[in-house]
Amino acid sequence: MYTDPILAIRGVRKSFGGLKALDGVDMDVNKGSLTMLIGPNGSGKTTLINVISGFYRPDEGKVLFEGKDITGLPPHKIFHMGLVRTFQVPSPFIKLTVLENLLTAYPGNPGESFLKAPFRKAWAKKEEEAVERAFRIMELLELDHLWDQPSYALSGGQLKLLEIGRALMTGARMILLDEPASGVNPALAHKLFSHLVKVKDELGVTFFIIEHRLEIAAKYVDYVYAMVQGRVISQGSADHVLKDPAVIEGYLGG
Repeated sequence: MYTDPILAIRGVRKSFGGLKALDGVDMDVNKGSLTMLIGPNGSGKTTLINVISGFYRPDEGKVLFEGKDITGLPPHKIFHMGLVRTFQVPSPFIKLTVLENLLTAYPGNPGESFLKAPFRKAWAKKEEEAVERAFRIMELLELDHLWDQPSYALSGGQLKLLEIGRALMTGARMILLDEPASGVNPALAHKLFSHLVKVKDELGVTFFIIEHRLEIAAKYVDYVYAMVQGRVISQGSADHVLKDPAVIEGYLGG
């Protein structure tokens, strides 16, 4: 079903002093997939995300996004190429509404230009397109009924959806998510993952997620990688990886 890698990681190594955080990591994340990365604390998951998103430069190896070498590029350049990262703790503009938070992420709005702002005809159409896009995203994430609510009034799960919505507003083709279900009750966590599947299917966005709540996420993901001590020890379907003896011993604790 998925045969077109949007992200390719080849032989990536990263050390901090004598600690090998990444030890020759190879991965493919296929276009239009929901791919999950699991592993115990200290396995190298966050370091890998930091390398992919440009926060760290690898000591060796390459990262390719849509066939282009992005190894070591600064985060803002990778962001503008359509590879967007979110963080475990959402950080919206708390006094802005849901709609306003989404609109702040819309790229290149001429109405924000000091020179063009006084000339409404120059940017009104673009503004309308931004609002239309924001409402479509809110509908997909079931936030449209909260469009005029300040973000501080949202629940933890809704804040995580808002963070995903802001990433989608940028036109991201791939989103890196760090523990999207963390701190969210099981019912809302299932709902959050069902929204990710809906966005993936309707907008064609690729998701690469770190997640610890395997009992919830496994139902929704297309492919899983497991890491221990900086190396990939298993990959495949969620059922295959979670039953792999190496994963049970190295991650699930036997």
